[in-house]
Amino acid sequence: MRIIWTLVVLLLLFWILGLLFRVGGSLIYLLLLAAAVLFLIGLFSGPRPASE
Repeated sequence: MRIIWTLVVLLLLFWILGLLFRVGGSLIYLLLLAAAVLFLIGLFSGPRPASE
C-alpha cells in the first residue's frame, strides 16, 4: 500500500509542475487518472490481512 501512496504523491507533484510550466500535455492527465483509479481501488478494497 505504501508504494501506491508514493506513486499518488509523485503523480500529483508532476501534475502541479505540468500545470505551472505547461509541459507534459495530456500525458500527465492520463497518469493522474491512473493514480486516482488506483487510489479508489485501494480505498474500496480495504486493508488486506498481513501475510506471514
